[in-house]
Amino acid sequence: MKGLIRPLPAGALQKQQLELPSGTLLTEYLNAAGKVYAVTWHGPALPNLRQVLGNYFVNYQAAAQQPVVRHRLVRLNSPDIVIESSGKMRAFVGRAWVPGLLPSGVTAADIQ
Repeated sequence: MKGLIRPLPAGALQKQQLELPSGTLLTEYLNAAGKVYAVTWHGPALPNLRQVLGNYFVNYQAAAQQPVVRHRLVRLNSPDIVIESSGKMRAFVGRAWVPGLLPSGVTAADIQ
């Protein structure tokens, strides 16, 4: 992806933010080894979810085939991946994480 990478201040969670040309902000959560275990996004356009989710994109595609409840809501909760994505034109938000890769002490509530 093309964009501006901004390391965020170190704290309990190590993360970096990527500002995409569309204006969407993508935040990657990194473990101590630098491996991404979660991502969040918000902005006027969806990021390229095939690129963001990698091998987990097929899981997203399957969840997206379910009937739309409201504002294009996609929710998948499996042992392999949790994905929540919703929005409408110019207002998209979402998050995804791999439960098995969450560092000790990090919960789903920390992924915002």
